[in-house]
Amino acid sequence: MHDYPEWHKGRMHYALWYIEIVQPELLQYLSALRNSCAEFLVQPNIRQFHITLFICGFLSQNKIFDDDFSQSDFQQQMQLLLQQKIKSFRLKTGQIRSFNSALFVEIIDEHNSLSKIRTLFSDQYQEIAALDYCPHITLGLYSEAIEGQIVYSEIDQLAQRSFDIDVKHLTFGHYEAKILQGQLYPEQLMELI
Repeated sequence: MHDYPEWHKGRMHYALWYIEIVQPELLQYLSALRNSCAEFLVQPNIRQFHITLFICGFLSQNKIFDDDFSQSDFQQQMQLLLQQKIKSFRLKTGQIRSFNSALFVEIIDEHNSLSKIRTLFSDQYQEIAALDYCPHITLGLYSEAIEGQIVYSEIDQLAQRSFDIDVKHLTFGHYEAKILQGQLYPEQLMELI
Protein backbone atom coordinates (compact mmCIF):
# COMPACT_ATOMS: atom_id res chain seq x y z
CA MET A 1 0.00 0.00 0.00
CA HIS A 2 2.00 2.93 -1.31
CA ASP A 3 2.35 5.29 -4.23
CA TYR A 4 4.16 4.03 -7.35
CA PRO A 5 5.88 7.14 -8.83
CA GLU A 6 8.25 4.95 -10.87
CA TRP A 7 5.15 3.72 -12.72
CA HIS A 8 2.97 6.81 -13.10
CA LYS A 9 5.85 9.34 -13.43
CA GLY A 10 3.57 12.15 -12.23
CA ARG A 11 0.77 11.27 -14.65
CA MET A 12 -2.70 11.16 -13.14
CA HIS A 13 -5.31 9.33 -15.23
CA TYR A 14 -4.93 5.69 -16.25
CA ALA A 15 -7.39 4.83 -19.04
CA LEU A 16 -9.15 1.62 -19.99
CA TRP A 17 -12.18 0.19 -21.75
CA TYR A 18 -14.40 -1.81 -19.43
CA ILE A 19 -17.83 -3.32 -18.94
CA GLU A 20 -19.80 -1.92 -16.04
CA ILE A 21 -21.61 -4.35 -13.77
CA VAL A 22 -25.06 -2.86 -13.15
CA GLN A 23 -27.36 -5.79 -12.27
CA PRO A 24 -28.49 -5.33 -8.64
CA GLU A 25 -28.57 -9.05 -7.82
CA LEU A 26 -25.07 -9.62 -9.22
CA LEU A 27 -23.74 -6.52 -7.44
CA GLN A 28 -25.20 -7.81 -4.17
CA TYR A 29 -23.53 -11.21 -4.71
CA LEU A 30 -20.14 -9.66 -5.54
CA SER A 31 -20.33 -7.35 -2.49
CA ALA A 32 -21.13 -10.31 -0.24
CA LEU A 33 -18.12 -12.21 -1.62
CA ARG A 34 -15.85 -9.19 -1.13
CA ASN A 35 -17.10 -8.75 2.44
CA SER A 36 -16.58 -12.45 3.22
CA CYS A 37 -12.91 -12.16 2.28
CA ALA A 38 -12.32 -8.60 3.53
CA GLU A 39 -9.65 -9.71 6.04
CA PHE A 40 -7.37 -10.72 3.13
CA LEU A 41 -8.02 -7.76 0.85
CA VAL A 42 -6.71 -4.19 0.52
CA GLN A 43 -8.98 -1.71 2.30
CA PRO A 44 -10.61 0.57 1.42
CA ASN A 45 -11.63 -0.81 -1.95
CA ILE A 46 -14.00 1.61 -3.64
CA ARG A 47 -13.45 0.49 -7.24
CA GLN A 48 -16.72 -0.44 -8.90
CA PHE A 49 -17.16 -4.02 -10.02
CA HIS A 50 -16.33 -4.25 -13.72
CA ILE A 51 -14.78 -6.40 -16.43
CA THR A 52 -11.63 -4.86 -17.90
CA LEU A 53 -11.78 -5.10 -21.68
CA PHE A 54 -8.62 -3.27 -22.84
CA ILE A 55 -6.00 -1.29 -20.93
CA CYS A 56 -5.01 1.87 -22.81
CA GLY A 57 -2.46 3.66 -20.61
CA PHE A 58 -2.01 7.16 -19.23
CA LEU A 59 -4.13 9.88 -20.80
CA SER A 60 -1.65 12.40 -22.20
CA GLN A 61 -1.68 15.40 -24.52
CA ASN A 62 1.72 14.45 -25.94
CA LYS A 63 2.99 10.90 -26.18
CA ILE A 64 6.30 10.82 -24.33
CA PHE A 65 6.32 7.38 -22.70
CA ASP A 66 5.36 4.00 -24.20
CA ASP A 67 2.30 3.80 -21.98
CA ASP A 68 0.90 7.25 -22.91
CA PHE A 69 -2.51 7.29 -24.59
CA SER A 70 -3.65 10.34 -26.55
CA GLN A 71 -7.02 11.76 -27.53
CA SER A 72 -6.32 10.75 -31.14
CA ASP A 73 -5.69 7.15 -29.98
CA PHE A 74 -9.09 7.21 -28.29
CA GLN A 75 -10.77 8.66 -31.40
CA GLN A 76 -9.26 5.89 -33.53
CA GLN A 77 -10.63 3.25 -31.16
CA MET A 78 -14.08 4.85 -31.24
CA GLN A 79 -13.99 4.84 -35.06
CA LEU A 80 -13.11 1.16 -35.08
CA LEU A 81 -16.05 0.35 -32.81
CA LEU A 82 -18.45 2.45 -34.89
CA GLN A 83 -17.29 0.87 -38.15
CA GLN A 84 -17.73 -2.67 -36.82
CA LYS A 85 -21.30 -2.01 -35.59
CA ILE A 86 -20.80 -4.36 -32.67
CA LYS A 87 -23.95 -6.01 -31.36
CA SER A 88 -24.86 -6.43 -27.72
CA PHE A 89 -23.75 -9.75 -26.28
CA ARG A 90 -24.01 -11.98 -23.23
CA LEU A 91 -21.36 -13.13 -20.77
CA LYS A 92 -21.64 -15.42 -17.74
CA THR A 93 -19.97 -15.43 -14.37
CA GLY A 94 -18.02 -18.56 -13.50
CA GLN A 95 -16.09 -19.74 -10.47
CA ILE A 96 -14.37 -17.74 -7.76
CA ARG A 97 -10.64 -17.99 -8.40
CA SER A 98 -7.34 -16.42 -7.40
CA PHE A 99 -4.43 -14.74 -9.14
CA ASN A 100 -1.20 -14.34 -7.17
CA SER A 101 -2.28 -10.80 -6.33
CA ALA A 102 -6.09 -10.82 -6.34
CA LEU A 103 -9.32 -12.69 -5.70
CA PHE A 104 -11.74 -12.70 -8.65
CA VAL A 105 -14.81 -14.20 -10.32
CA GLU A 106 -14.06 -15.64 -13.74
CA ILE A 107 -16.04 -14.55 -16.80
CA ILE A 108 -17.18 -17.04 -19.43
CA ASP A 109 -17.35 -15.62 -22.95
CA GLU A 110 -18.93 -18.43 -24.97
CA HIS A 111 -19.06 -16.48 -28.25
CA ASN A 112 -15.60 -14.83 -27.96
CA SER A 113 -17.20 -11.37 -28.00
CA LEU A 114 -14.49 -9.88 -25.81
CA SER A 115 -11.70 -11.42 -27.89
CA LYS A 116 -13.16 -9.94 -31.08
CA ILE A 117 -13.19 -6.42 -29.63
CA ARG A 118 -9.72 -6.85 -28.16
CA THR A 119 -8.38 -8.04 -31.53
CA LEU A 120 -9.94 -5.00 -33.18
CA PHE A 121 -8.05 -2.71 -30.78
CA SER A 122 -4.84 -4.76 -30.79
CA ASP A 123 -4.53 -4.54 -34.56
CA GLN A 124 -4.13 -0.76 -34.19
CA TYR A 125 -2.74 -0.24 -30.70
CA GLN A 126 -0.38 -2.09 -28.35
CA GLU A 127 -2.16 -2.85 -25.09
CA ILE A 128 -0.45 -1.84 -21.85
CA ALA A 129 -1.01 -5.09 -19.97
CA ALA A 130 0.12 -8.59 -19.21
CA LEU A 131 0.35 -10.91 -22.22
CA ASP A 132 -2.48 -13.26 -21.25
CA TYR A 133 -5.99 -11.84 -21.03
CA CYS A 134 -8.28 -13.52 -18.54
CA PRO A 135 -11.71 -11.85 -18.35
CA HIS A 136 -12.79 -11.51 -14.73
CA ILE A 137 -14.38 -9.35 -12.05
CA THR A 138 -11.85 -8.47 -9.35
CA LEU A 139 -13.15 -8.83 -5.81
CA GLY A 140 -10.01 -7.28 -4.35
CA LEU A 141 -6.23 -7.23 -4.20
CA TYR A 142 -4.56 -9.15 -1.40
CA SER A 143 -3.29 -6.87 1.35
CA GLU A 144 -0.22 -9.03 1.99
CA ALA A 145 1.39 -12.32 1.00
CA ILE A 146 -0.94 -15.14 1.90
CA GLU A 147 -0.58 -18.90 1.70
CA GLY A 148 -2.51 -20.32 -1.25
CA GLN A 149 -4.12 -23.08 0.82
CA ILE A 150 -5.73 -20.48 3.10
CA VAL A 151 -7.23 -18.72 0.07
CA TYR A 152 -8.48 -21.96 -1.50
CA SER A 153 -9.98 -23.08 1.79
CA GLU A 154 -11.85 -19.76 2.02
CA ILE A 155 -13.07 -20.06 -1.58
CA ASP A 156 -14.38 -23.58 -0.88
CA GLN A 157 -16.59 -22.18 1.87
CA LEU A 158 -18.17 -19.48 -0.31
CA ALA A 159 -21.58 -20.05 -1.88
CA GLN A 160 -20.94 -19.75 -5.62
CA ARG A 161 -23.62 -18.64 -8.05
CA SER A 162 -23.79 -18.04 -11.79
CA PHE A 163 -25.23 -14.96 -13.49
CA ASP A 164 -25.81 -13.88 -17.08
CA ILE A 165 -24.50 -10.41 -17.95
CA ASP A 166 -26.16 -8.67 -20.89
CA VAL A 167 -23.62 -6.23 -22.33
CA LYS A 168 -25.39 -3.32 -24.05
CA HIS A 169 -22.60 -0.76 -23.94
CA LEU A 170 -18.86 -0.45 -23.44
CA THR A 171 -17.33 2.20 -21.21
CA PHE A 172 -14.14 4.18 -21.70
CA GLY A 173 -12.89 5.69 -18.46
CA HIS A 174 -9.98 6.09 -16.09
CA TYR A 175 -8.87 5.81 -12.50
CA GLU A 176 -6.48 7.96 -10.49
CA ALA A 177 -3.04 6.34 -10.63
CA LYS A 178 -2.11 7.35 -7.07
CA ILE A 179 -5.17 5.71 -5.47
CA LEU A 180 -4.90 1.94 -5.07
CA GLN A 181 -8.29 0.34 -5.84
CA GLY A 182 -9.79 3.80 -6.31
CA GLN A 183 -12.94 4.71 -8.16
CA LEU A 184 -13.45 4.34 -11.91
CA TYR A 185 -14.50 7.51 -13.72
CA PRO A 186 -16.49 6.85 -16.91
CA GLU A 187 -15.79 9.29 -19.74
CA GLN A 188 -17.55 7.82 -22.77
CA LEU A 189 -20.21 5.16 -23.31
CA MET A 190 -20.27 3.24 -26.57
CA GLU A 191 -23.79 1.90 -27.11
CA LEU A 192 -23.97 -1.47 -28.85
CA ILE A 193 -26.60 -2.36 -31.44
